[in-house]
Order: sequence, then C-alpha cells, then structure tokens
Amino acid sequence: MLSSKTILFALSAFLAGVVASPVAAPSSGCADVHIITARASTEAPGEGIIGTVVGNVVTRSAQTVSRESVDYPAVLFPYDPSEQAGVTAMTALLARKTSACPNTKIVLMGYSQGAQVSGDVLQARAPGTNKVVAVVLMGDPAHVHGESFQKGTANQLNGLFPRTPGALEAFSAQLASYCDVGDLFCASGTSTAIHLGYVTEYGTAATNFVLGRIGG
Repeated sequence: MLSSKTILFALSAFLAGVVASPVAAPSSGCADVHIITARASTEAPGEGIIGTVVGNVVTRSAQTVSRESVDYPAVLFPYDPSEQAGVTAMTALLARKTSACPNTKIVLMGYSQGAQVSGDVLQARAPGTNKVVAVVLMGDPAHVHGESFQKGTANQLNGLFPRTPGALEAFSAQLASYCDVGDLFCASGTSTAIHLGYVTEYGTAATNFVLGRIGG
C-alpha cells in the first residue's frame, strides 16, 4: 500500500501545472450571495479548478454574487499546518463577511485540501456558519463514506484523513460532497485522474445544487 507521503507527492506532480488567477474580495457593498473558495494543494493562489463552478453560479444566478478565495499555503508538505492555516483563513473571511453583510447568503466551495478546509470550518461551527446556505466539496480527503450528503459513487471507503463520522450531518441539507470510487485521496483508491475530474464530471450538478440552495 502506498504511504500517505507518496500519495500526496503524486498529487503535487499532477497539480503543479494548474494555473489559477487570483480572485480578490469585493471592494465594497453587500451582494445577495457571497462565495468563499479554497483551492486544491499546489494550485496557484486564487480559486483553482473549482473556480469554473463559481463562475457558472455567478453567470447563471439572477442575484448579485460576489466571490473571494482563501489565502493559505495549499502545500502538501507539511500538510497539516497548511490545512489548518486554510481553516483559520476561511474562518476569518466567513466571520468578516457575515459581520459586514448579515443578510448575504454564504456559499463555501473547496477542492481536495480546500474541500477538507471547508468541511473543517463547518465542523468547528465557526462564527457565520449559520449564514452558509450551500457547500460544495470535491475530492475531500476527509470524506467519510455513507453520509447523507455524498453525491459521488464512493460509498464504501473513507478518504486519507477521515473526519469523525456524522460530524457534518447537521449541515446535510447545505452540503454536496463529490467523491468517486477509485479516487486516490477521498476514497483510498489508486486514481489521481478520478481525483482531478470532478469539475468535468459534476460541475453542472454542483452549479445546479448551489443555484437551488441560493434561490436561483
């Protein structure tokens, strides 16, 4: 069996070439909806590959939608401090936005390490989570199989770093977590290609999920 370090190194090799433009926080005002996104490991600062879903929501929604990305290391080594830095950074963004714009609906999105970040913010019941109306997780390494909000095919194996079973069930209506059988990181499989394919495979479904949750 591959070690976690070897597996994480493989992800670094595949994502090293992914380029993402940084996304700034809105300069002023309160939109109807605000999306906070955490990128995958080794992606350039910005939203990363899940930004395609963010863009689709912005384009298709009849409401005003603002967006910003979490500024965190998103490195594989050392992984735990990076992920915790992401949790701290997303928690701060969430608290700031909900304080400044209490009527704004919040959407969280994350891919891979960013998905774990987003899920851990919910698990911690961070300030402002009561304003979160939708959460999209793709390839979450903390995936726990069999939970009600799982949208992929991985219903037998957990991810590399599974969180406590049931830790996110209180947010089941708000959550859509995409993880497929064979994924190296969220389902303890052997495929990096599956791990990198969720936007292509489920991007439309994720967009529709968010639009349904925010009210179009």
